[in-house]
Amino acid sequence: MGVLNVTPDSFSDGGQHLDAQTAVAHGLAMYAAGADVVDVGGESTRPGGAARVDVETELGRVVPVVRELRRRSSGWISVDTTKAAVARAALEAGADMINDVSALRFDPQMAPLLARQGVPVVLMHSRGAFDEMHAQPHYADVAGEVAAELAAALAHAEREGIARDQTLLDPGLGFAKEPAHSLAALDRLDELAALDRPLLIGPSRKSFIGQTLSRPVGERVMGTAAAVAAAVMGGAHVVRVHDVEAMLDVVRLCDALRGQA
Repeated sequence: MGVLNVTPDSFSDGGQHLDAQTAVAHGLAMYAAGADVVDVGGESTRPGGAARVDVETELGRVVPVVRELRRRSSGWISVDTTKAAVARAALEAGADMINDVSALRFDPQMAPLLARQGVPVVLMHSRGAFDEMHAQPHYADVAGEVAAELAAALAHAEREGIARDQTLLDPGLGFAKEPAHSLAALDRLDELAALDRPLLIGPSRKSFIGQTLSRPVGERVMGTAAAVAAAVMGGAHVVRVHDVEAMLDVVRLCDALRGQA
């Protein structure tokens, strides 16, 4: 899954693809580099206090990009949003799936919409309101608590009419987690196996890599590669990355190694 942030303030590539034409060109380039899915996001959730954007602003950023990607590509399109109105418009424009970092918590209309549409949805682990997702968290057992809270999110989705086989789960590296928490969650992905759903892992260029290696955002490719390898070897089904071509090599080699087991 390639990351396509159509925002001015995302932590890694904010402002680089804010223009719709530039965003579409980058999305097409990621498909050409081997991405199966491009994940389009119009609202930053970066650490350090990303501001919420209104529905109309997010729609204006996301929908033209989705519509043009759908016109020019057969690749899967995901939309990274917590707003039902944005999800609805994006699906109408040709998106295939929704990636909700709130796991349906922020908008009560999201779950009924996805239940009606029957499209895949990523339920990501986080805690707190939008402006609290990166507050200092406390865990006694991060992997166990993340698994329990994702199980609760999955149960909520099913109660709302979302079929279990529509869902993917994401432990939310960097969301309501200190670097040590993210590393522990990544190291213990097998503890999510009991939930029996595909796992999506998004380590790309994140602060836990930067703080562990003392690297700025632009120098985290090798750290990301290590995290992607750990994710795949730990059982991830999808990895969400900025550097598609490089990370595809990592994934292919890890798949080959797993095939030797």
